[in-house]
Amino acid sequence: MEKIRGFYIGRFQPYHYGHESVIKHIAEEVDEIVIGIGSAQLSHSPNNPFTAGERVLMVTHALEESVSLPFYVIPIEDIQRNALWVSHARSISPPFNEVYSSNPLVVRLFRESGTEVISPEMYERENYSGTEIRRRMLAGEDWQSLVPPVVAGVINETDGVRRLHDVSGSD
Repeated sequence: MEKIRGFYIGRFQPYHYGHESVIKHIAEEVDEIVIGIGSAQLSHSPNNPFTAGERVLMVTHALEESVSLPFYVIPIEDIQRNALWVSHARSISPPFNEVYSSNPLVVRLFRESGTEVISPEMYERENYSGTEIRRRMLAGEDWQSLVPPVVAGVINETDGVRRLHDVSGSD
């Protein structure tokens, strides 16, 4: 019997409990999960403060604690050509049967390629979003309760809050 391998992509700037909720849901439906670190070439900016390597650490450490099935974390750079993006993502990823995404562009591109796309419910989107977490970091508010402790550890280890302040031009 063929393994069902699901593909889930996000920027994970940073990884948070909303992502974890979606991944736990996906884990109930598949045998393995491929996590794509989207926009892997971006870092050191207000919307994308963390490097691909830092995001790989965040996701890997979090999933080691939260899911029991095999997973693969793959950085995927943007190629600035949407018509070719699905082929690009497939070329650097383990093969997958299903895509999980609520991003309208990702959904459209994979459906056009003939791939089944499932759009999972977002978990408390108003609180669990990278935008909100980065806003809280800049405002000196609690952000750590929105991410797994291992993710906060990676952010603290890399001085991520200070970096976000520096690249945002605030102090």
